[in-house]
Amino acid sequence: MNNLIIKDASQVVTCSGFAGKRGEEMSDLHIIENGTVVVTDGRITHVLRQSEPIPVNESEYQIIHAEGKAVLPGFVDSHTHFVFGGYREEEFSWRMRGDSYMEIMQRGGGIINTTKATRAASEEELFDLGMQRLDAMMKLGITTVEGKSGYGLDRETELKQLRVMRRLQQTHPMDIVATYLGAHAVPPEWKGKEDDFIDFQILEMLPHVAKEKLAECADVFCEKNVFTVEQSRRYLNAAKEQGFRLKIHADEMTSLGGAELAAELRCLSADHLLQVSDHGIRALVDAGVVATLLPLTAFSLREPYARARTMIDAGCIVALATDFNPGSSFSASVPLLFALACIYMQLSPEEAVTAFTINGAAAIGRANWIGSIDVGKQGDLILLQFPSYKFLPYHVGMNIVDTVIKQGKQIVKN
Repeated sequence: MNNLIIKDASQVVTCSGFAGKRGEEMSDLHIIENGTVVVTDGRITHVLRQSEPIPVNESEYQIIHAEGKAVLPGFVDSHTHFVFGGYREEEFSWRMRGDSYMEIMQRGGGIINTTKATRAASEEELFDLGMQRLDAMMKLGITTVEGKSGYGLDRETELKQLRVMRRLQQTHPMDIVATYLGAHAVPPEWKGKEDDFIDFQILEMLPHVAKEKLAECADVFCEKNVFTVEQSRRYLNAAKEQGFRLKIHADEMTSLGGAELAAELRCLSADHLLQVSDHGIRALVDAGVVATLLPLTAFSLREPYARARTMIDAGCIVALATDFNPGSSFSASVPLLFALACIYMQLSPEEAVTAFTINGAAAIGRANWIGSIDVGKQGDLILLQFPSYKFLPYHVGMNIVDTVIKQGKQIVKN
């Protein structure tokens, strides 16, 4: 049954809106004290204050009594790489002794290491691993996830990753937004022929992925010693011509101009941004491109965090995401994400909630459908064990999600 009434929640944290929020807007969560939410046929039909009567036949609805609990929109994780084979625990040890991420990548580790394991994995193995990872994310309150390919870097494995995501979308309660990241790294067989590799992506891979409708978005790793701004521009322009929405890994290790390129091409989002320039921030603001920040990655790499406070104060639409992947962020920990964002990146609890709900939805082109508790939107909701959203960063490192609801159905009870 997709009919549900959540009664008398201590807070209904609506995050109300149908577009990404910027600047001071991120602090306004539109909270209803002691509120009630009604979901009918999987969609939100009523958001009620304490004194308002419930205008439906309650006998036709599942009832959840939510006294002492806060209700929020389901979390939207807008940047992950959750379909992969193998692990890189040895590389983590190398980083702890002082080797940089790019040094490891240059000697054949990093993305290329995972590429070998993903090429060797069967579709069934990747499917089973994907199911396990989605289950774990769902228990943390994530109800929509973006998933990238990019660990094949050849025709068959890239398509295999995307087909696994399509199967998971059809069988798992989680909504999955698939992104084609064919230009994630240069595989050994194309070393020294980077322009030719981009041509291969443009002429063969992007048209094939578009024809099979395997992905909504296309992404590229625009970074020194990976893909230049001009190579990234060619790839993204070709992706746009094929009907993809655009995303970009930008200014992670060096200030290369990825943010400016994202603004030029009106990408949905520019992600990472650890080294973004002031000019790049202003360009993102002016273009309305979502700045997706990944605190778990900076934490794992022992890199300075992205300048979230500067971006928000400048008027950026800032989102948060986990970047769950086997190398630089082998974690989908929502509790740690909130703690790092508030304690080290200087987001207020209100800004962090906005960044992981409605702004995360904006980063995948879904702000009109998910990310807030508004009438007409999909009934994706979570209940916390505590009466306030402020416990999310305060109860450091602890999962405080009590119940997860997807399209009006209770799918997790922790």
